Amino acid sequence: MTHDELCEIAVKFLRKNGFEIVFDDKLKSVNCSGEQPDVIGFRSSVSCLIEAKVSRSDFLADKKKRFRINPELGMGDWRFFISPPDIISIDDLPKGWGLLHVTGNKVEKVHGWPSNCLWISEKPFKSDKQAECNHLYSALRRMNK
Repeated sequence: MTHDELCEIAVKFLRKNGFEIVFDDKLKSVNCSGEQPDVIGFRSSVSCLIEAKVSRSDFLADKKKRFRINPELGMGDWRFFISPPDIISIDDLPKGWGLLHVTGNKVEKVHGWPSNCLWISEKPFKSDKQAECNHLYSALRRMNK
């Protein structure tokens, strides 16, 4: 499975789960943290970031990024990794992160996916809302041309 395929599956997954505004990694934006989300979705009062990993080395390299070391610089009130089952386990997850596994086109909610009532009240992260606004602004600016 390729990174692009995982991102496409993640976009569809977020839309099916109530996130009507979703962007994949083709949207590049300027923000102070340098984060370029693989997939990020927005719905009323909440954002959800999904990082796609197709190799163990890519997953391990992610931990070294500035906005992972300092989670308050990152995007997403909720943050998940999506990967084939043999790449990431629950024990590998940084604090607060969830895990989605993909087999074929099926997404399994392995760890951390909240019920509808918890999306707003139990956010594991205080995301960088300025970075999220910059990302949204970049998308809207392109649409307006």
